[in-house]
Amino acid sequence: MKKIRAISIIDDDPITVFGIKKMLSAIELSQNIITYANGKEAIDGIRAGIENGQGVPEVIFLDINMPIMDGWQFLEEFISLPLKERIRINIVTSSIDPADRQNWEHYQTQTHHLIEYKNKPIRRKDLIEITQVA
Repeated sequence: MKKIRAISIIDDDPITVFGIKKMLSAIELSQNIITYANGKEAIDGIRAGIENGQGVPEVIFLDINMPIMDGWQFLEEFISLPLKERIRINIVTSSIDPADRQNWEHYQTQTHHLIEYKNKPIRRKDLIEITQVA
């Protein structure tokens, strides 16, 4: 399996972050796993990485229900970045609200990035599938 340069986890739930990091470490996909507690921290961090020449994470795990800036607001900002690379964004949520699925479908049509939608909990077999570089 190809190593991934950088993976970001954007989620305010420390248990989810811990679980995803633990599974990622077990399958040794990337040495560089960056975590953010909300969308604002994440978009600021990603912009800083672009400005510093570090690039953008190749795979992003994104929760949608977070304080300060939620996942949908993050996604709106992220897809407006002038990126040529195609990034895999995995929306990972416990939401069962049909409006969230409709938002996901909407954002899929608004960008060249690959946006997936998975319900929590994420299992190891899911992780291998959804961490393939877009």
